[in-house]
Amino acid sequence: MKKQLVIHDPTLRDGQHAVRHQLGLTALRRYAEAADAARIPVVEVGHGNGLGASSLQVGLAAATDDAMLSTVREALRHSRLGTFMLPGWGTSDDLRRAIAHGVDVFRVGVHATEASLAEHHLGFLRDAGAEAHCVLMMSHMASPDELAEQAARAVGYGAQAVGIMDSAGHFLPPDVTARIGAIVEAVDTVPVIFHGHNNLGMAVANSVAAAEAGALIIDGCARGFGAGAGNTQLEVLVPVLERSGFTTGIDLYALLDAAELAERELMPAPPVTASMSIVSGLAGVFSGFKHRVVELSGAAGVDPREVFFELGRRQAIAGQEDLIVDVVAELSGRRTAADEA
Repeated sequence: MKKQLVIHDPTLRDGQHAVRHQLGLTALRRYAEAADAARIPVVEVGHGNGLGASSLQVGLAAATDDAMLSTVREALRHSRLGTFMLPGWGTSDDLRRAIAHGVDVFRVGVHATEASLAEHHLGFLRDAGAEAHCVLMMSHMASPDELAEQAARAVGYGAQAVGIMDSAGHFLPPDVTARIGAIVEAVDTVPVIFHGHNNLGMAVANSVAAAEAGALIIDGCARGFGAGAGNTQLEVLVPVLERSGFTTGIDLYALLDAAELAERELMPAPPVTASMSIVSGLAGVFSGFKHRVVELSGAAGVDPREVFFELGRRQAIAGQEDLIVDVVAELSGRRTAADEA
C-alpha cells in the first residue's frame, strides 16, 4: 500500500519574501481558490515572516494579517487554512485573532537549537484546542541527534507535528535522511515535517528522501515561489512523490493549473538557481540575506561570495542582518590593507 502524505503549501506565505510581502488580496484569493480546487491539504498564508511581522524592519505587507486570513479562509472549501509565526514577531494576541479567523493549522518556527522559545506559544495553542506544529529552522546548523532532542522537547510542549526547514538550501539527500530518521525515531507519536529550499537544486530530491525516511508532512510552493532560489517546486514534487510510491490525494491537472496561475499572477518570474543562491546554499546562509549582501558588497567593492562564506563561518541566522555590515566592513578593510602593503 502507498503511504499517505500531507502536502503543506506555503506559496502565499513563503512566496511573499520574493515580492517584498506585496501580494494583494485579489492575488491571494485567486491562488487559494486554485489550490483548493487541486485539493491541496493545507494552504498557508501571511507575511513572509509570519503573524505580526509586518514592519519597517523586515517589510510592510500589502495587507494586514486579518485581511489575508479572512480572504483566504473564504476561498477555501476543501483545503485547510494554515499560518506561521516566529516568537518575537507574533504574540498570543495574534494567535487568538487567527483562531477567530478559522485557521486550522499553526506553525511555530524557531532556530534549530532553540525549541524552548516555542514553549509558550505551543502551550497557548494547545490550551486553545488549536492544531500546532513546530519547525526547527536553519536545521543544517544542528546534528541529527540535536534535532531529535529539540523535536522531542517541542512535542512535550504540545506540538502535534514537528520537523525541520532546510532554510539555507544546504542539504543533500543523505543529510536529510539522517536528520529525518533521527527525528522519526525520537517522536514516533506525531508526524514529522520537511520543508526544503532549492539553493543547490536539491529540494525535490531532498523532499523525497525525507518522505522515504518517514516524514509524513512535506512542503512545497507553486513554481518554487520563495526567497532566493525558492522552495521545493510543488507541481514537480507531487508527481515525483506519487511515482516514488506515495499518495497525496492532489489532483495533478488542477495542481498544474494552480502553478500556471501563480506564475502569471503572483510573481514577476519564477525563482532561478542563480549564482548568489548557490553560494548561500554552499555557505549555509539564509537566502533572504541575498539582496542586502549584494547591495552592501557592491557599495564597498567587496566580492559578495566572500561575504556569504564569511557569514557561513560565523553561523549567521535570520535576524542577524546587522552582521552583514560588519563582515563587509571587515573584508573591505582587509582589501585596503592588502592594497597598501
